[in-house]
Amino acid sequence: MKKKDIKILLVDDEPDILEIVGYNLSNEGYQVSTAENGAEAIVVAKKQKPHLIILDVMMPEMDGIEACERLREIPDLSETIITFLTARGEDYSQVAGFEAGADDYITKPIKPKVLVSKVKALLRRLKDNNIKVDSILKIGDLVINREEYKISHKGKEIILPRKEFELLSLLATKPNKVFKREEILDKVWGNEVVVGGRTIDVHIRKLREKIGDKSFKTVKGVGYKFVD
Repeated sequence: MKKKDIKILLVDDEPDILEIVGYNLSNEGYQVSTAENGAEAIVVAKKQKPHLIILDVMMPEMDGIEACERLREIPDLSETIITFLTARGEDYSQVAGFEAGADDYITKPIKPKVLVSKVKALLRRLKDNNIKVDSILKIGDLVINREEYKISHKGKEIILPRKEFELLSLLATKPNKVFKREEILDKVWGNEVVVGGRTIDVHIRKLREKIGDKSFKTVKGVGYKFVD
């Protein structure tokens, strides 16, 4: 996908951030749109269907965490990459971000050139989205349609954020195999982006809530496996 075709939505209540970050991303050739709060971001995202959304956390009307949760409920945005760009670097804030469905978490301040590099790394994931996997995986009551990014469990369709889907799809390809944490990070998040050590744990917990605790087993000190 060419840069000129990639749409990025930048959401922040600080005009300086919108101007500086927006300028640097536009200068790279991306299509950049902006919003000043979470509520506005949802309206713009529904209309433009961006490939990447960069969200601040602390904003008026609707903060970034709530906005991320609502964005992840929109089927047309299931493959959209969402990252937070915020001055809040506390562990609990990052965990909240990942639990809301974010793919990454970037802490301010960050130099424009470094941010652009991070954006490029995040957008490399779009290459994987262009590769259609013509297969439907069935395991017991679980059906995974890897071509359409859909799953159903006990006949009920469940919409998962992209990273939760990719994690589930990876584990389910080989039931009862223990996937090491390093392998999961490499295959689901890629080695070009550094994510926190608790990222996998957060996503597994969300999958357990939606599909069932018994479907996932933790192998302490090693990783996780899907139990059929």
